[in-house]
Amino acid sequence: MDPLLLITNADAGTADEENLERALAVLREKGDVEVAATSNPGELDGVLHRAGSRRIVVAGGDGSLHAVVAALHRRHDLAATTLALLPLGTGNDFARGQGIPLDPEEAARLVLEGDVRPVDLLVDCAGNVVVNNVHIGVGAEASRRAHSWKDHLGKIKLGRLGYPIGALIASVRPPFVRLRVEVDGEVVADVDHPVLQVALGNSSHVGGGTELTPDASPEDGSIDVMISFAIGPLARFGYAAKLRKGEHQERDDVRHLRGQRVQVTGEEFRCSADGELSAPERNRTWHVEPAAFQMTLPR
Repeated sequence: MDPLLLITNADAGTADEENLERALAVLREKGDVEVAATSNPGELDGVLHRAGSRRIVVAGGDGSLHAVVAALHRRHDLAATTLALLPLGTGNDFARGQGIPLDPEEAARLVLEGDVRPVDLLVDCAGNVVVNNVHIGVGAEASRRAHSWKDHLGKIKLGRLGYPIGALIASVRPPFVRLRVEVDGEVVADVDHPVLQVALGNSSHVGGGTELTPDASPEDGSIDVMISFAIGPLARFGYAAKLRKGEHQERDDVRHLRGQRVQVTGEEFRCSADGELSAPERNRTWHVEPAAFQMTLPR
C-alpha cells in the first residue's frame, strides 16, 4: 500500500481518539501511516505542504472534510490529490450519502480496498467550495440554531442532538425568503413567491441523516436543486413529514431540477454550506466542477 497521511482534529474528544486508534490498527497492518493533528487553518496548510504524493485520509466529519478540500483547492493542489475519509464527526452526512461505513474499522478497510474515483465539487462566485450540500432558508436557520446547541450538548456528549433541536426551533418560526433562483439561466423561482428552503446538493444527506437532495451524486457532473414553496402551517407539516422519509420531492409545492450553474438573488439570505454559515447576503452563484479530485469510495 502507498503511504498515507492521516489528518485529524487536534481538539477531538476521547471517544474520537479511541475510534481513531481502532482505524489506525487496521491501516498500519498494510503500510506506513503518518498522523498529523491540526487545530487551525495555518497548521492544516503546513501539513498539506509536505503531503507530497501520499493519499490523504481525513479523520473527522463533514467540517473536517470541507476544511481539507477547501485548503487543497486554495493551494491549487486538489486535482492531483486522492482523498479518503474516516467518518468520526457528529453528522457524517457525506459519508452517509456515499455509503462510507460509519464503523471506524470498516471505514479503514474501505480506505485500503475501495475504488478510487473522480468526485465533483461545487464552487461559488467567491471561490468557496461545497463538498456536500448548501442550503438557504429554514435549513440554514436550523444550522444557525444548531451551532449553539451542539456546543452546549457536546459537553455532555449529546452533540448529535444539536441539529434536530435547531431544526425544531427553526420550524416554529421559519424564515420565508423572497428569492430569484436561476438554474442554467432559466428562472425557476422568483420573488413573487416566497420560499421555505432552497438546497443545492452535491451529495444527498444533511443534518445527520436527512436526505435533503436524495438523488444527488458527486459523480454525475451536475448540481441537484430542490426548492420548497411549503409556506402555510399545514404545508410545512406535510413537507417535514415527507422530508423525514426522503419523499418531499414528490410534493406539488416542491421543485427538483439539475444543472451546472445556479444563481440566487433577492432578499437577504444566509447560506449553510457544509455546515458553515455565511453572513447575510443578496446574491450568490455556484457552479459544478466535474471530477475536481479523486476519492476512495465503496465499490
